[in-house]
Amino acid sequence: MLQISNQVSIPDNEIEVHAIRAQGTGGQNVNKVSTAIHLRFDINASSLPEFYKEKLLALNDQRISKEGVIIIKAQQYRTQEKNKEDALSRLLALIQSVAIVHKKRKATKPTKSSKLKRLDSKAKQGRLKALRGNIDYN
Repeated sequence: MLQISNQVSIPDNEIEVHAIRAQGTGGQNVNKVSTAIHLRFDINASSLPEFYKEKLLALNDQRISKEGVIIIKAQQYRTQEKNKEDALSRLLALIQSVAIVHKKRKATKPTKSSKLKRLDSKAKQGRLKALRGNIDYN
């Protein structure tokens, strides 16, 4: 069981975990041992609350297919157990990232003193640049 929060958890039967052969270098070990993990989690068929489902499906993430299936491939470690833990922790992080409600930004106006400072610095810079011009000796 994958614990998302105090009230929300995902049963193990909703998460498909398959061992596959890892890609890349690794010598003979990579050719004969299936250490990589291919994790699949169907958002629509899961027991997650609707809030999580809607937010996950609205995400623009390459790990989420058009059918609403999260696909995570873990092959960082040399053992199947560590790769499985890595895949599950990445799934947990993805689902928990959706639960965070961001505060709405309030538009603020610049203060009077900051406006005056900006105008003073512009005037000073203008005077400095005017002095850099050609000098007329007539």
